[in-house]
Amino acid sequence: MQQREHGEPPRNIVLLHGGPGAAGEVEPVARRLASTGHGVLEPFQTARSVTGQIAELRETITRSCTAPVTLIGWSWGAWLAMMAAAEHPDLVAHLVMVGSGPLDPADGAATRLNRAARLSPADQSELASLEDNLDDPDNVARMIAIYDRIDNFALDQSPPTPVQYDGDIAEAVWTEAAALRQSGALLDHLARVLCPITAIHGDHDPHPAEGVRAPLARFQPQAEFILLSRCGHKPWRESYACHAFYAALTRIFQT
Repeated sequence: MQQREHGEPPRNIVLLHGGPGAAGEVEPVARRLASTGHGVLEPFQTARSVTGQIAELRETITRSCTAPVTLIGWSWGAWLAMMAAAEHPDLVAHLVMVGSGPLDPADGAATRLNRAARLSPADQSELASLEDNLDDPDNVARMIAIYDRIDNFALDQSPPTPVQYDGDIAEAVWTEAAALRQSGALLDHLARVLCPITAIHGDHDPHPAEGVRAPLARFQPQAEFILLSRCGHKPWRESYACHAFYAALTRIFQT
């Protein structure tokens, strides 16, 4: 599967998954937006490089959407959306970064340290065991369940969304992406984005909010940064924050 379509054309919202290499988790957002009359495209990135995923996304938007689109990226998808907006400004009318990883090299280790502080020794041992065999879908589901518990504030009781995980994509793309952050190239992409930017972040997200807010303030001072209270990494599943999350998206679509 390379994409899912929601709602009726024209499709002018594109929703990018996290990972890299883990597609599927933001499907509930796509379905919610489609239920309110929007045409939404949910592509699954398959390329095994950052440049490849940007090119793949450009081709997908050109083929299946009415550009320029509102490009919404979650977690890794926020970085991919930002780089695609910088490389192809004619295709993106508004960039929305949800639960982005920190953008500045100085904050590169912060997410890992924040997560480590929340993990029990038993969690750490189980994760180490699971990560040795992520070809097993059950292991992937269990790993996501552990991270859901530590990454979020108060998840609702909705069933988890199935995830298609590809370890080869994850390793290859993340290695390249981490190097882009370390070199400062990620900030260079941020500085080149021409469209309006909205960043939505939870105050309980282990990805530090300041690692997103501060670079935006420095390189894109007109950008809007929304910090959701009692909210972790998946705002659409947070019991206290989901309404504020969807309200923020609605305001974007009304402008």
